[in-house]
Amino acid sequence: MFLAIDIGNTNINIGIFENDKLIQTNKLVSNINLPEEEYVSILKKTLQNYTIEDCIIGSVVEELSQKIKNACDKAFNIKSMLWCNLLNCGIKIALEKPLEIGADRIANGYCAKIKYSLPAIVIDIGSATTFDIISKDATFIGGLIMPGINMQLKSLNSNTSKLPALKAEEAEKAIGTCTKTAILSGVIRASACAIEGMIKQCETELGEQATIIATGGDCSLLSKYMTRNFDYIDPDITLYGFKYLYDLNKSCLCLE
Repeated sequence: MFLAIDIGNTNINIGIFENDKLIQTNKLVSNINLPEEEYVSILKKTLQNYTIEDCIIGSVVEELSQKIKNACDKAFNIKSMLWCNLLNCGIKIALEKPLEIGADRIANGYCAKIKYSLPAIVIDIGSATTFDIISKDATFIGGLIMPGINMQLKSLNSNTSKLPALKAEEAEKAIGTCTKTAILSGVIRASACAIEGMIKQCETELGEQATIIATGGDCSLLSKYMTRNFDYIDPDITLYGFKYLYDLNKSCLCLE
């Protein structure tokens, strides 16, 4: 079995592959304060029914990167691959500072190249909402980053004296008639409008229509308020992207 791990700011997403098929996913909380040995124990218990032979780890949380790699190596007696942007990305990275791009965004871009038609825009709606723009010639040309839904809701609560803490849910009307519905409209519906508007602007700069792939926990919620539908909703694009990146690099990489 093969293990792909995507370490995000909120969650650690785990995918178990049998050959090239994703057969199981799990989610852990990203906790930088948890000791390495506890992660060893959690991984062993979570994946006790599987024999893990290979693993790739992509991370945007520096404090967890090496900790999770060490935990995987100990738990499964393997030498896992910790993603580094100096490896073969499978796509050209045409950014001013290529080493700054998050591992998850590279995985999304490479998976878009493998699974979908280009040009493509991968919209990852998580802690932050990111656009990854892949041109027709498979070049990562850039994107955008905006606050995610839960980040906006938390910010309104923590930075004001009277606005309540809310969880993301449907915003029934654009015109809110109480504080709760006003916040939900201002966050949920406005985020949908922002995403739709930025799709249009990005396609204008591309000079053609793109394949729109959405992922992340809130993409289905936001799609209800968009007139331009996502072409695909792919909750596992990042995990598949890391699997493809591992396959691309395994033959020339020393995992010591």
